[in-house]
Amino acid sequence: MTLKLNHLHLKTRDPEKTVQFYVDTFGAKVLNKSPRGGYRIDFLGLELNVTHFLEDQQREQKYGMEHIAIDTDELDALVEKLKGQGIRILEQTVVSGGRRVCFFEGPDGVQLEFIEMK
Repeated sequence: MTLKLNHLHLKTRDPEKTVQFYVDTFGAKVLNKSPRGGYRIDFLGLELNVTHFLEDQQREQKYGMEHIAIDTDELDALVEKLKGQGIRILEQTVVSGGRRVCFFEGPDGVQLEFIEMK
């Protein structure tokens, strides 16, 4: 089974201002800007998604670190494992690029995401 950190997602009231902070303070590089106003940046080798609240998101949204995303080549097996452990599944959906994802709750309400590798 392959697991690899994909990104950290930051939610903010002002994505542009937040991105500019990371660029000015740490030399982060903007990788792309989405039509919905979100950004993907390279922050010292770690990719960050920086967005406002997403209108179509069903699970609770919070400002700050939104979730930790992990690539996997065995999404279905991991979802079954989570269910078997009684871990709360928050949302299963399809994201850009047609990849299936599963958001779930870790300790203290931290949200994590498994992303299907293609």
